[in-house]
Parts: sequence; C-alpha cells; structure tokens
Amino acid sequence: MFVFNSRISRLSLAISLCAATGAALAAEAPPAFKACAGCHKIEAGAKLMGPSLFGVYGRKAASVADFAYSDAMKASGVTWDDAHLSSFIADPKTVLPGTKMVYAGLKKPDEVLAVIEFLKSLK
Repeated sequence: MFVFNSRISRLSLAISLCAATGAALAAEAPPAFKACAGCHKIEAGAKLMGPSLFGVYGRKAASVADFAYSDAMKASGVTWDDAHLSSFIADPKTVLPGTKMVYAGLKKPDEVLAVIEFLKSLK
C-alpha cells in the first residue's frame, strides 16, 4: 500500500508542477499577448481557434498536425523567426493575404518585440 500511495504522491507532484509551469508561463506573457491569447493557447498540443504557440519560434508555418490552416499559410514557406514574426504580428492580412487570422495586428513595435520574446520562451 505504501508504494501505491508513493506513486500517487509523485503523480500529484508532477501534475502540480506542470500546472505551475503553465501558470508561470502565462503570468510572464506581456500585456500585448492578450490579443493572441483569445485564439491561441501556449501549452503544447492545445488548440483554440488557432494552433498552439508552444514551440512556434523556429517552427515551419502550417506544421502543427491536425490543424486546418489556410491555403495561404500552407503555401507561405515561412519559418517563424524574428523577421517573419515581426511583420506577421504587426499586420497579418497584408503580410500573408488569405490567412484565416481575424486579427488586425499590433501597431507598437515594442509590443511586437515583447510578444516575440515571449514566444521564444515557449519551449
């Protein structure tokens, strides 16, 4: 019985640590990230209207399995780096006509940079 309880305790601890890590990541998000959080989750594999942003930095566009990307996103050939994220976050519809994003973009360069730095931390 002691071994069973020990396993449950370790599992509870692991679940608590995962939850705390997710909460810490969310707490570190810059205020400008609220514009993203309405449609995107930051946990690996999670989806809302958009795909998870976990690991997005350095990832090829339209590469999350089982997500219905726009034809424009699939054909973009983009790898999400500083330059591509910066232009896309600032004005997605102009940068990638035909994207499904219903978001107008962040207009303040410092907010765009803060969001990119946050996205880089999601690993």
